[in-house]
Amino acid sequence: MSSFETARRIAHEFPAVEDGTSYGTPALKVKGALMARLREDGETLVLRCTFTDRDLLIHDAPDTYFCTDHYRNYECVLVRLSQIRAPELRERLEEAWRRVAPRTLLDAAPRRRPRT
Repeated sequence: MSSFETARRIAHEFPAVEDGTSYGTPALKVKGALMARLREDGETLVLRCTFTDRDLLIHDAPDTYFCTDHYRNYECVLVRLSQIRAPELRERLEEAWRRVAPRTLLDAAPRRRPRT
């Protein structure tokens, strides 16, 4: 349902998001800090989040969210882009943006209302 281009378009709605690369794949960064990147398979997004959020996301939607042993010690979750709708992807990207954005950007940015 979504693609990296969808994620890229949404991410650029947030201040200071820039295109980059990480491990040779397209990435989204905030002032140089990694927010998300496309995994080498071209179908999975590596997305910054807390360990707690990752566990909850995987528990609630295992068809969409997962983790591999490689990422076990990193604060991120793997997202099957084919399984996530744009509104939910927007929420996850905003959370990732808030994790990596500097305080000056956070103070200036209004918090979006979660969807109900």
